[in-house]
Amino acid sequence: MSTEKRSITFLTDVRLITCIVQRGLGDTIVQAARDAGAQGATVYFAKGSGVRERLGMLGVAVEVEKEVVNIVVATEQLDTVFDHVFLVGQLDTPGMGFMYVTPLEKAATYIPHELVKQLQQKSAESAK
Repeated sequence: MSTEKRSITFLTDVRLITCIVQRGLGDTIVQAARDAGAQGATVYFAKGSGVRERLGMLGVAVEVEKEVVNIVVATEQLDTVFDHVFLVGQLDTPGMGFMYVTPLEKAATYIPHELVKQLQQKSAESAK
């Protein structure tokens, strides 16, 4: 495949939401993110450890098997998606999980040409 007419559209105003939850809750988190406007998410399995797993903080036994959900969102969507996922995932309950946000310096994926044009026009208008 020739690279002469191909180009990369970089996304620079994006954030990564990482949500670590008990095994079996990943699909719930993905659906919550999509309901809040995220385009999708990646789920993978992990094993966690810590004081809570050994002692059961507040009498809650915490499983060591986890699901990690990564959600890339535009910065303008961040608060909406983060808040919705937090509430739907009941992360305000001891032992249910943990979330954090990481700024991404640069990301790239396929973006339809029409959408790139719209974003460029929107950016040009806001710069005026």
